[in-house]
Amino acid sequence: MAEELYMVAGAGKKETYETLLPQLASLIHGESDLTANLANISAALHDTFHWWWVGFYWVKQEELVLGPFQGSIACTRIKFGKGVCGTAWMEGKSQLVPDVNAFPGHIACSGSSVAEIVVPVFDRERNVAGVLDLDSERFDVLDEIDVYYLELVSKMITNTLKHEMKI
Repeated sequence: MAEELYMVAGAGKKETYETLLPQLASLIHGESDLTANLANISAALHDTFHWWWVGFYWVKQEELVLGPFQGSIACTRIKFGKGVCGTAWMEGKSQLVPDVNAFPGHIACSGSSVAEIVVPVFDRERNVAGVLDLDSERFDVLDEIDVYYLELVSKMITNTLKHEMKI
């Protein structure tokens, strides 16, 4: 397992993701503990991109429950279909929200967050098992490039769930 991330100084966003993804795969390869893997992924994304908040919510019964994260204190439980996370869960698709104030029903866990991306993580049966949530305190940071690569991160987690872990 890698204990340090190696990034190319001055790289663009796409190159940074392409350097980071194999390292994330190495971090979670062979590790069967879901919490450990989600903690390392959230830490790696947070350290690499310096977003305000990066973490996971996991489906438990009828709610999304806070999982491993990096950043300030967060909402603990989110209902199905509520806010950006609950919408990603309900629709089973990624949500790119460049201005959270314009998102109907946005749940403000932190007033510092102004933009958000939420990507569903699927289980073996293609049901939403959880979501990867990230928030930025800047309007000009998150875009479709992030969505594309964060969906690849989600697929990594799904593949790990299929082969090594039990939910």
